[in-house]
Amino acid sequence: MLLNDRSPAVVGAAAASFASVCPYNLSLVGRNYRKLCEILPDVEEWGQIVLIGILLRYVIARHGLVKESIMYSLQCTESSHSAKDGSAVDSGLVKESTDLSGTCDSEFVNTVSRCYMEGPDEYLSRSSYANRESFELNGAQFTSGKSNDDVKILLYSTSPLLWSNNSAVVLAAAGVHWVMAPKEDVKRIIKPILYLLRSSNASKYVVLRNIQVFAKAMPSLFAPYFEDFFIFSSESYQIKALKLEILSYIATDSSISSIFKEFQDYIRDPDRRFAADTVAAIGLCVQRLPKMAHICVDGLLALTRQEFVSEDFGFEDQEAGILTQVIMSIKSIIKQDPPSHEKVIIQLVRRLDSVNVPAARAMIIWMVGEYSSLGEIIPRMLTTVLKYLAWGFPSEAPETKLQILNTVCKVLEGATGDDLWTFKKIFSYLIELAECDLNYDLRDRARLLKKLPSCNLVSLGLEEETNDLPENDLLHIVAECILGRQTRKVKPESFSYRYYLPGSLSQIVLHAAPGYEPLPKPCSLLLDDLNVAEGTSEMKRAADYSGTDDYGSSSDPSDEESASDYGSQHSVTESSGSDRGDDSEFTSEGNYNADPLIQISDIGNASENQNGVSQSSPANLGELMSNKALESWLDEQPGSSNPGLPKQSQVRISSARISVGDVGKRVKQKSYSLLDPASGNGLKVDYSFSSEISSISRLLVCIEVFFKNCSSEIISEITLVDEESNRAFDSADKTAVVNDSSLTSSGDVPTLVPMESIVSLEPGQTTRRILQVRFHHHLLPLKLALYCDGKKLPIKLRPDIGYFVKPLPMDVEVFIDKESRLPGMFEYARSCTFTDHIVELNKENGDSLLVKDKFLAICESLALKMLSNANLCLVSVDMPIATNLDDASGLRLRFSSEILSSSIPCLITIGVEGKCTDPLNLSIKVNCEETVFGLNLLNRIANFLVEPALS
Repeated sequence: MLLNDRSPAVVGAAAASFASVCPYNLSLVGRNYRKLCEILPDVEEWGQIVLIGILLRYVIARHGLVKESIMYSLQCTESSHSAKDGSAVDSGLVKESTDLSGTCDSEFVNTVSRCYMEGPDEYLSRSSYANRESFELNGAQFTSGKSNDDVKILLYSTSPLLWSNNSAVVLAAAGVHWVMAPKEDVKRIIKPILYLLRSSNASKYVVLRNIQVFAKAMPSLFAPYFEDFFIFSSESYQIKALKLEILSYIATDSSISSIFKEFQDYIRDPDRRFAADTVAAIGLCVQRLPKMAHICVDGLLALTRQEFVSEDFGFEDQEAGILTQVIMSIKSIIKQDPPSHEKVIIQLVRRLDSVNVPAARAMIIWMVGEYSSLGEIIPRMLTTVLKYLAWGFPSEAPETKLQILNTVCKVLEGATGDDLWTFKKIFSYLIELAECDLNYDLRDRARLLKKLPSCNLVSLGLEEETNDLPENDLLHIVAECILGRQTRKVKPESFSYRYYLPGSLSQIVLHAAPGYEPLPKPCSLLLDDLNVAEGTSEMKRAADYSGTDDYGSSSDPSDEESASDYGSQHSVTESSGSDRGDDSEFTSEGNYNADPLIQISDIGNASENQNGVSQSSPANLGELMSNKALESWLDEQPGSSNPGLPKQSQVRISSARISVGDVGKRVKQKSYSLLDPASGNGLKVDYSFSSEISSISRLLVCIEVFFKNCSSEIISEITLVDEESNRAFDSADKTAVVNDSSLTSSGDVPTLVPMESIVSLEPGQTTRRILQVRFHHHLLPLKLALYCDGKKLPIKLRPDIGYFVKPLPMDVEVFIDKESRLPGMFEYARSCTFTDHIVELNKENGDSLLVKDKFLAICESLALKMLSNANLCLVSVDMPIATNLDDASGLRLRFSSEILSSSIPCLITIGVEGKCTDPLNLSIKVNCEETVFGLNLLNRIANFLVEPALS
């Protein structure tokens, strides 16, 4: 209602509340979307920032991305070779993307577009080596910005905000245009953003952080404005470094000469760290503009003169960093076109005697080995250069020595003719020196290179014998992989790097700051297409019913929408016993007769009073449901009664409660290995956490242990003891000491309640024991000792936090009441993917499943997974009544438990989204007053729900 208010101040405050309370419930925005866009310029500045983010997320979730935007173009840059749309618009976009790819890194821009819409779980899976699938969007997830009215009104409403006095508002509006505006209109954000560079240093740094991404993704935007990024001496180092990087991205053939003149002044800046960054920027510019390579190399070579390094400034360490960066830039330029830079390599080699920085010397020596066969002059210099390196080898730094060994080995690998014997002698001499060096890395490198085929020939002189070795071919392959030039071209990896939405704090700190949310998946708001069309008619109808304004009516459908996301609070399941008896014909024979299989609760039923109890007394299932909900469930057209009420809204607010009382019989506890037969001399010990509750102390966890003799001999005197405990009381007396009433505090509870010893175990025999253990922490393993046949075997008993709780039976109303008292810091949520139900659904062959069969299979699979991995109580299972029989969205399971050590309630709610036959997206929510325990339990639940089911 407040989002529909006429006051801009109220709308801004309501938007802030929406972002805090229900940021994912974007369907509430749909009915007021156009009004919110129109009122956006009048909202106060900080409310504008929040409202812009909400509207952007709504448009993407409702309509998807814009085909003409840079996001679509970047996607086509990667997959244009497989695009077969055939439309003139799409082919033009692909052509523009191809033209753009020459001035930007396609891998980078695809990474940016992917990062905008991926959450933490997707990011971690993308960063892993096992899962590196590229982010792909299909054509259905894009819309046309030229014909979509919602996109056009959003861009139109945010355009005036680009000239706001608030820098954060400008960045928020620029982010909308960067993501949603057509490419030809993105340029309108350039001048407002550049104008922000005149503000304070803090604002300037934030703006430059965002321009850094924009410029690298689309350099042509900022290329004409390169002078705005020239550096002032009064600016901080962080701002200087960002401007340097941006200049290296946007340099063009027409502007590079002016940029290089600036760089020449920057190199002589008193801040030598900034001077080194300038040298690195020169290398980046040359990589983008190869035509300027010769001019830049000449300038960089001038910086390698010893007199410049030592005389102009007196800071030797900082000057060493500049010289190292100079050689690195020259190295990157040479790698682009080695044949044209032969003379550059020769000049660097000649200056080896004057270059005293170990890192710089190592890179020059690397070039000698890498380009040893380049041209005609370098091969003739090799003998002299290698003798010089061998002569000064003992006095070199370790990193230079390592590079000398690599270089000589490379030269020897490709050497032929008269110089081969000389190279062999030099290499043998260096190997002898390296094997006696004090640095162990150098000694290891010498031994490795000595074992390579060519090196083996040098040290032993057994050419004929080596050729006969069976592993000779394999050694040659290894040598080629280590020393070869073509096989060592490694593509830079950017999979683990992440970018964040423009204007966000996360983009400044380069990690997900608290409260950061990525963009929603395009076209993920499935029900909103009806809500948008219903918005105006619903408000008018509400006004007609009540005679008041648009939002003052208690019968406004928005009141129905504001119901709890966690299921029906107005349940009619507390009907009398006679009512249940009337519904017995609908009860499944396989379940308990006391509870019906399905109980219907219609939240939106107008006949219910404020307490949620129906005023009528239904006698059968048809009366238990409202007519509108039943017709919607059976996919029939609503009758003439109340024809204006939308069907889809009733589907969302009607639910059925499922009884799965027999699921407990199918629960199987997970077993873990405590001792394998190989380590236990034939004794195998497995354990599983038991659902039993200790009668001795609430701090103890019950564990079921199985001892099996896998050997052919009798194993005797088997017992488990706690080695860390200092209590020395006899095994016969321990059981008598520990009783039901003696242990009241944690200090009195032993780590391990003494186990009854196993006198003997025959071959193949299995014996079961129940252990009662007190873990010191719910994440740390417990060290125990197992004695058998007089031998001591150390073992570790690892805890499972799912069994540090006990079931806490309660009604749904009590659950919801306790849940409402644990909001905010006592509420923790996480998402994961669930696939166990697919196996159950695939078992059904021939007969088609009814909707309740699919839902029951999902609910049973989820309940079994939860109850098999944690000691919980299943409170309720709510099923949505929907027209789409394959859509499981809205399923909700509630579990309750109580922490053993503190008797604090711990409530778990699992929501389901997705199609029945596909992997489901689960949202897990834990409400608990113990923050650390609740977070660890949440992580544990998410982990075992993702694990595949055991066959």
